[in-house]
Amino acid sequence: MLVNSLKLSVLIPTLNAGEKWIELLESIKNQSIFIHKKIIIDSGSVDNTVAEAVDYGFEVKVISQDDFNHGRVRQQLVDLSGNADICIFLTQDAILATNNSIKNLVEAFSDPDVGLAYGRQLPHKNATALETHARLFNYPNHSSVRSYRDKYHLGFKVFFCSNSFAAYRKKALKIAGGFPSHSIMGEDALVSAKMLMERFKIAYIADATVYHSHSYSTLAEFKRYFDTRVFHEQNPWLIVDYGKPTGEGIRFVRSEIKYVIRHDFKSILKSITSLGAKWLGYKSGKYYKQLPHSVLRKLSMHKHYWKENNSTTK
Repeated sequence: MLVNSLKLSVLIPTLNAGEKWIELLESIKNQSIFIHKKIIIDSGSVDNTVAEAVDYGFEVKVISQDDFNHGRVRQQLVDLSGNADICIFLTQDAILATNNSIKNLVEAFSDPDVGLAYGRQLPHKNATALETHARLFNYPNHSSVRSYRDKYHLGFKVFFCSNSFAAYRKKALKIAGGFPSHSIMGEDALVSAKMLMERFKIAYIADATVYHSHSYSTLAEFKRYFDTRVFHEQNPWLIVDYGKPTGEGIRFVRSEIKYVIRHDFKSILKSITSLGAKWLGYKSGKYYKQLPHSVLRKLSMHKHYWKENNSTTK
């Protein structure tokens, strides 16, 4: 199928999108390729998120915050996308960097075996050294296409992707089972891993760019990695089939320390405490089944998950 004949939907989960929202909406409006449908599912914003989305031609579905789950809401967006061939996901703070960002991403689907394509994330202006390094480490300046057999040299990294800017062939997404409805996080990783097992390819497109980065506190880093370990514990088949993520984690630590020493040595203490919080969070998440839900909600970034799954996670 020719790329220009594909029907595209842009899909975004939102909650109080804030000051970057208009920049994102403008960046979508200025894309060089026609977008057939634009939809948000909003989890109860009290700012102008919904009104501004409507002004830019988005369809809107509103849900309560208690009903939000990363995987379930994204599947709901897919279901709302009608006859779309390609579902393009963004997060509310990921701003398309060029007018061709979506066009460049969608061109990956000229290969009929590509089921998922994701773009390159660039740090926002004035990003910290740690934010910048994370983007450089995970999103290099060269494109690649991966298949299931690449797991033998890439291991756990083979199914890496990010829904901050990613596109899915809708038929491939359905074959892979769609987005999970009850995962604490990592809905994009689960779909990617399953697509590879169904013998679809995963494309990383370096010239499909967005500005997207975060500066996390030490506590937030702990919580993120606590949830990451919970995700790994709940999906042991990922490690059985693709191997442990340990080697990639060690490579990241070495890379970050080298980067900080070279580019912003005054951030070395922040780097060490951040890496320590990640390590402690990840180690602690292993024991989540032994902890009461009142504690889990304090240790996790996804408090609603534990409320929703009170009877199923123990």
